[in-house]
Order: sequence, then C-alpha cells, then structure tokens
Amino acid sequence: MASGARQAIGVFDSGVGGLTVLGACLDALPQEDFVYFGDTGFFPYGDKDPAVVRSRTLAIGRWVAAQGAKLVVVACNTATAVALPDLQRELDAPVIGVIRPEVHAAVRATRNRRIGVLATEATTRSGAYPRMIHAHDAGVSVTGVACPDLATVVQNGEPLGDRVAGIVAGCAAPLVAAGVDTVILGCTHFPAVAPLLRAELPGVTLIEGRAEMAQEVAGTLHRRHAARAAGRRGTRRYACSGDTAAFRVLAERILGVPIAAVEAVDPGAAGSGGGGGPLGG
Repeated sequence: MASGARQAIGVFDSGVGGLTVLGACLDALPQEDFVYFGDTGFFPYGDKDPAVVRSRTLAIGRWVAAQGAKLVVVACNTATAVALPDLQRELDAPVIGVIRPEVHAAVRATRNRRIGVLATEATTRSGAYPRMIHAHDAGVSVTGVACPDLATVVQNGEPLGDRVAGIVAGCAAPLVAAGVDTVILGCTHFPAVAPLLRAELPGVTLIEGRAEMAQEVAGTLHRRHAARAAGRRGTRRYACSGDTAAFRVLAERILGVPIAAVEAVDPGAAGSGGGGGPLGG
C-alpha cells in the first residue's frame, strides 16, 4: 500500500450542502478516512465577490491539506467555478471539483441537446458550466438560472413547504420555457429540494452530482494507487466555521448517522490547525 493510502480524503463546502457529496463517497468508499469542513460562518458564497471567495477557498484548501489529505474534494460549485485552478496550483495534493463530473453526466444524458443549470449567482456569472458543456458539445443549448435564495433555505433546514415550493417553481420556470430535458443541480445544496424540482420538471433528468463525484474520487484514488484496501471502516472527522451544534443537527439529518463531535475551525486565522492534527495512520 502506498504511503498516500494511509491519509484522509478532505471534502469542503460553503456549508452543509457538500455533505450530500460526502454521503455518496462514504457509501462508495467506507474504508477511507474523511475530513469534512463546512464554512458555515462564511455562508453563502454565491452572493460574494469572486476574489473574496477565491481567497477564502484557498485558506480552506490549505487547512484541509494540513490535516494530511491525500485528495481534496471541492464539494462547492461556486468555489469550484471561481477557484479550482488556484487550488490545484497551490496544493500538493490533487484537487477535484464538482463541475466536470456533472457536465460529463449531463452531456451523456441529454437527448435534445438542451441542458439547464440551476446554480448560485456567482457560479452563473462565472460561465463555468457553459464553457465546459460546450467543450464537450458545442451544439448544446445551455440555459443557466441563478437561484440566490435556494441554497439559503436548505442551509437553514427550512421544511419543503409552500415558501420553498414557490422559490423552486420560480427557478424552474425558465427551464420549462427553454424545453430542456436535462438539468444540472449546480449547487450541492440543491439535491435537498429535488422532489420539488421533479414535480416542476416532469420527465426531465436531474443531474445531482453525488454519484458522479463519488466515482471521480474512487477513480482518482485508483489511478494514483492511493486507495485503502477494503475490509476496514474509515474514520470521519467534521469541522465548521460557524455554530457547531447547528451544523451537527443538519449533518446528522443529511447523512442519517450520529456524529460524535464537530470541531470549530477558522481556516482564515493565522496558525489555525483545527485542534485534531493530521489524519491518517
């Protein structure tokens, strides 16, 4: 087993949305160690200046790498859109983001070559999805819709009642008008409202990204000979920059498992180490 196989996989997001990606990775790779960081104290990213998000994302990436990560997963579409190349240049560990696996899946799935993208304002403004989609198929029509309130209602744990249904309907309307047959949920918070989206977009394929990201993580580990052997249960470590109790409640709801502890970490603070030291062993 290569030395890298004794290290953890780092996953981070602007909040709790990336836990959907983590959950898929835990199901696919139960033998691996994971550390998850949610930047709940700085949420949301979607309405912030890209330079601010880029700076914050780099600080988080450095912190995750300092925990001994052999692979860093950017489970945040906004951070991926504005900062993935910077992270890949900055960190020694390989860094993968959520956009490419989603785009691959969407281009394969579409039948009428009309793809919709629901995302934050910052991700939509970045143009990252249309660029990557057109790199795969220049003839695809892309309809991007910014949904500034959707991530917030999910982050706050708001029930899927009339108010949330109204927000979802407003986001879905331009996609119905465009006649898309495939929609990328371009924010890791959005799978939480997938039942409402399916009601608004009957017959449309929703690309949620979780399974695609888990496959990307597994494939990257395999190519780098850094995967742990099956037959063990890996460790899980959780940290956030905001209210740890609130994070724990939402994380347990999303993952469906009890969480023993959540560390309070500010990656932007000088010398922040998260208290737990490097992972692995």
